[in-house]
Amino acid sequence: MWIAISALNLAFAVMLGAFGAHGLKAHASEAQLVWWHTATDYFFYHALGLLALAILSKVIPQLPIKTSFILIQVGILFFCGSLYLMALGLPRVLGAITPIGGALMIAAWLVLAWNALKYAR
Repeated sequence: MWIAISALNLAFAVMLGAFGAHGLKAHASEAQLVWWHTATDYFFYHALGLLALAILSKVIPQLPIKTSFILIQVGILFFCGSLYLMALGLPRVLGAITPIGGALMIAAWLVLAWNALKYAR
């Protein structure tokens, strides 16, 4: 299941990146394109992170990844989703949600680090 979710995230990242590069370019301001690009970059990084977690869960089944996986997924939705929506012209107030998504992503990696340290002992 983890690998399938990761693969879907990667597919969506490619689709959204292509839309930003080809479909949005003619209609968006420079700021909107920057938001879109930032969202797509972070989407890709964290979708690859999800795939790494999914692989880790197969290689080291004792390493708990569920919390990190969920935090990253929700972080993607909040961080990238808010930037995508603003890039599409929705109110900039959505930018208040962006840092919440970033904090969730950071928390996910810290939880993984903590669990990896516990597993190493």
